[in-house]
Amino acid sequence: MSASLFEILMAVGLGALFGTGIGLFIGFVAGQQKREWSAMTGKEKSINIALVLFFSAAYIAGIAWYMFA
Repeated sequence: MSASLFEILMAVGLGALFGTGIGLFIGFVAGQQKREWSAMTGKEKSINIALVLFFSAAYIAGIAWYMFA
């Protein structure tokens, strides 16, 4: 089975959207996020970036597995 470019971009887009939302929500609930980016320390920024990247990758992989398996 071959996937079209639209299907691949849809999986990446939706995964990035959901992963960003969940990552930012978890960072906010854990107290690692402030209302403004400039008010956060370097450690808090790196934790938030790591959360967003991890959950985005996980959601992209999950959606791609569901769509293309």
